[in-house]
Amino acid sequence: MSIHDDAVQTFTPRDFHRQAHDALGNPQIRANFRKAMDGLMTKRRDSFGDWDLETLRELGANIRMRALAKLPELLEQLEANCEANGIHVHWAEDGEEACRIIRELCEARGAKAVIKGKSMVSEEMHLNEHLEAAGIEALESDLGEYLVQLNQQTPSHIIMPAIHLNTDEISDIMHHKTGTERTRDVDYMTAAARSQLRERFMAADVGISGVNFAVAETGTLCLVENEGNGRMTTTVPPMHIAVTGIEKVVEHLRDVPPLYALLSRSATGQHVTTYFNMISGPRKEQEHDGPEAVHLVLVDNGRSRIYQDDELLDTLRCIRCGACMNHCPVYTRVGGHTYGTTYPGPIGSILMPHMLGLEDTKDLPSASSLCGACGEVCPVKIPIPDLLVRLRREAVGEGRGNVPGAGVKRNKKEVAAWKSFQWLATHPGAWRRGTAMAGKLNMLMPSNLGPWTDHRTAPKPAKTTLHALIKRHRKQRSDA
Repeated sequence: MSIHDDAVQTFTPRDFHRQAHDALGNPQIRANFRKAMDGLMTKRRDSFGDWDLETLRELGANIRMRALAKLPELLEQLEANCEANGIHVHWAEDGEEACRIIRELCEARGAKAVIKGKSMVSEEMHLNEHLEAAGIEALESDLGEYLVQLNQQTPSHIIMPAIHLNTDEISDIMHHKTGTERTRDVDYMTAAARSQLRERFMAADVGISGVNFAVAETGTLCLVENEGNGRMTTTVPPMHIAVTGIEKVVEHLRDVPPLYALLSRSATGQHVTTYFNMISGPRKEQEHDGPEAVHLVLVDNGRSRIYQDDELLDTLRCIRCGACMNHCPVYTRVGGHTYGTTYPGPIGSILMPHMLGLEDTKDLPSASSLCGACGEVCPVKIPIPDLLVRLRREAVGEGRGNVPGAGVKRNKKEVAAWKSFQWLATHPGAWRRGTAMAGKLNMLMPSNLGPWTDHRTAPKPAKTTLHALIKRHRKQRSDA
């Protein structure tokens, strides 16, 4: 099957197990991810070599927790300072409302073409499809996003969207979609893509970007990037629309450098990224470049529900570095598309159940070996393994959890079996009689116990219990 046949494949979280089986059987995907993840893990380790990493992680975690503790008031402060700087602020309860706001802003501008910087929130709310349905062309300008858009795919990683593709596959995509020569020359392909995109920057009516940190104290929007596409997206078109989740706010400008140091090193192993953009308003009269208007769309989309849970609140600390994915033994073997969600890997497995409900994502919290690597490398110390266990509990619980769809994996037969075991285990006489009977009838033990026996042999009760063996042994010794 060619790369272009794969491009139309649809992935959903409901089909996680089938998709994982297919990915494990694809040697090219496994090789692509293994090579990429090994490199990223090494770069991260080396970049923190001269730092007191645990102290920095503790500082980053405290900054994020302090911001979340004050989230309502910080959002109001951010709005006030952004408005004072000339940035128009809009609030969206969910992705659909955010799409509508952005579409209306584009239509009011008479926009026909939009150029986009990297934004996972825009992926989360399916902004491109919404704009295209309204007759507005939306083109991704991040090279990785540009490639997966050309190939009609979604990102497989939150930092490196095209990490699932190797050089030959990228060359094939660009040749078929843009007419470039087939080559393994990375510099040639990069230059060709940038040449194609530069024309679109100049022709775009609106630039749309994400936000890495929104500073409440100053009304400043910070963007972290390596390619310069974010800078062009936010300055060349006459209007800039920034879209972000409400959790990205930080209290002070001084909070940004520690988080930036953690983000750049955890994501790509860089001491600093090539570009760090700070946007505090539209172009002023005496300035020669920049947009005429800047809008900020603050998106909730389930985050308020997460905020109300004292444990799952930690999910909102995430600074979107992707380190948990890079170190996850599950993600590195099956890739991001297998999860069928906007955010894959460990962070996606604790975040997406809030957004989509456990009915659709019930298998994601179990897509983990619970080795703890994700929690050990998280730059802001999110206890990901603990939250995975919490969601597993909710999935099989009585349906009274805080996550939509709690109890979806609860099995009445399994519950009855465990309650019976609990009763037997707390009544010694019944336990002894029951185990003795099970030993005598052990040949009736079924060989198929569901998924547990797919790769295991079904256990059979011993014909003689341990208590009976000890009793017999003692009798033999006394008789001797």
